[in-house]
Amino acid sequence: MTRFSRLALFILIPVGLAAACDGTPAESGPDLVAANYGTLAIVQEVREARRLEADAQVDQSRRTAIVEAATRVAPAVVTVNVIRALEVRPASLWESLFLPPRISRQRTGLGSGFLISQEGIVLTNEHVVRDADRILVTLPDGRDLETALVGTDPLTDVAVLRVEGEELPAAPLGSSDGLLIGEWVVAIGNPFGNLFSNSEPTVTTGVVSATGRHIIPASADEGFYLGMIQTDASINPGNSGGPLINVVGEVIGVNSSIFSRGGGSEGLGFAIPIDRALRVAEDLIQYGEVRRAWVGFDVEAIEADPFGRSRGVRVGRVAPGSPADIAGLRSGLHLLEAGGRSLSAPLDFQDLLLDLRAGDAVTFVSEGEPSVRVRTEALPSVQAERIRILEDLELITVTPEVRAERGVRSEAGALVVGISPELQGQLGFRTDDVIVQVNNARITTAEQVAQVLRRLRGRGGIRIYFERSGGLQSVSFYWRG
Repeated sequence: MTRFSRLALFILIPVGLAAACDGTPAESGPDLVAANYGTLAIVQEVREARRLEADAQVDQSRRTAIVEAATRVAPAVVTVNVIRALEVRPASLWESLFLPPRISRQRTGLGSGFLISQEGIVLTNEHVVRDADRILVTLPDGRDLETALVGTDPLTDVAVLRVEGEELPAAPLGSSDGLLIGEWVVAIGNPFGNLFSNSEPTVTTGVVSATGRHIIPASADEGFYLGMIQTDASINPGNSGGPLINVVGEVIGVNSSIFSRGGGSEGLGFAIPIDRALRVAEDLIQYGEVRRAWVGFDVEAIEADPFGRSRGVRVGRVAPGSPADIAGLRSGLHLLEAGGRSLSAPLDFQDLLLDLRAGDAVTFVSEGEPSVRVRTEALPSVQAERIRILEDLELITVTPEVRAERGVRSEAGALVVGISPELQGQLGFRTDDVIVQVNNARITTAEQVAQVLRRLRGRGGIRIYFERSGGLQSVSFYWRG
């Protein structure tokens, strides 16, 4: 007998002896096999229970606050697809001989947005839908929804859309007030849109790097961004209009822009505070425009110290009869604070104005002077009587208040506050132009423009002189009437 066989016999013999020692017959045959299978089943059940418990613990550890926050908001994040018609201009005299006049070519674009109500209201950026001829919203579940543009506000880069659909999700809304520098945030959007095979949004993480950031444009084609939330969460092309959320899954901002040398994310992303975006959206939905407040004065920068630092701003021109004039603010005052916000530069003052509405009271703190409380009013251009001419042109009379509000140099005239795209294309007028003369007639009121044009209807050519950006221009046309 080999050593291995003797060892096997030694192991098997005690099993039979142990069964016989307690006075019961030893199990054998099928009964022994059944008992062993029963024991193995119990062991397997215990092992499976332990495995499931371990898996549950691992799964629970994976579902961090960031995962839960993204899961809560992602269903309401949409892709905003746009189609624009761009006019093709001849590149040379040779091309102009063959290209038909006013030929256009369609161009597609995309961005992100998010539903803020189950009634189909979508927030996005104004620059995402600018000049769009058609807008299509795609939900994360793949549904395409035809979209109507409710309104836009280029000053804050906010746009409001409306979609029609069933069982629409809505993102939980938080507040941008009291954000903590360094707290975790999540940016959600569709950075590359149709380059991916599905419509699920992309999630990136970071922290609140700063608040109240002002972004000065690098070129004349870009606008100022004031009071922005800065984050190092990656925001890439296509993310514009998507939500920036906190770790409890509430929207605190609208992703809008990045600071980049090469076009990609460099850890400098910016979002519009959600409180401001919602105020703008409310006005666009209710009035079709943003109704901002008027204080009636402008400010100038304070001279910087040798290190380039300044503190406060100086009151510039105060419009007669304005809220500031009535409250006692005077030119030359050194303002340090307004509405609880520090004023370090004129952009801080402009940032404050973006959040004010007519009727709000603002306390201005100046150096060495008593505080002044100003109750704002509606902008003079909003209160002014509208005069509609040529069916598609809306004017108001230039008053001292309107001059102060819009920075108009002309002491009299008619300010263009509304014009149809068709008439703008024909005459070249645009909003904020000031009509100062029609043929030889000097213009002092909006009603006078209507009277002069009615008198000249069908009498030949008309030349209109107007102020634009501080300069004088003119346009000629023939009105057959």
